[in-house]
Amino acid sequence: MFRKQPSTPGPTPSAPVERVTTVLGPGIRWNGSMRGTGGVRIEGPMEGEISIHGLVVVGETGRVTCENLRANTVIVAGAVRGNITAEKIEIRATGRVWGDVVTVSFSTEEGAFLRGQVRMEERVELNLEPEGETQPTEPPPPAPEKKAPIKGSS
Repeated sequence: MFRKQPSTPGPTPSAPVERVTTVLGPGIRWNGSMRGTGGVRIEGPMEGEISIHGLVVVGETGRVTCENLRANTVIVAGAVRGNITAEKIEIRATGRVWGDVVTVSFSTEEGAFLRGQVRMEERVELNLEPEGETQPTEPPPPAPEKKAPIKGSS
């Protein structure tokens, strides 16, 4: 006889990504904002805002300078100069953070460095929706039709 197996729910569309899907290697210098969904590992210098629905790993050679780093999970093994807001933050032994931290879950390894305040909350509002999202605009009107000059008698 066949027995019905219990169904296991798959990941929900709004569930954050808990694995690295993008890597910025040590030879890549990034300057600007980084937004989206996924998991990113930063191994080089990065300057600008980070707002990721998912995982952000700052590797041992990663150097992030930003006003705010927002993600569901942040793991720091390199250096971050800026404030971090995340549901879960982990600072590894080689990690260095200069900035304030707001989180639900916080852990460090022996040797980790943090200069700033830690505020633990029951829930953290990440506001990860892309800023400045605009509604689609109508296409521009077609260009006026060019007419050939009328040749007349001279």
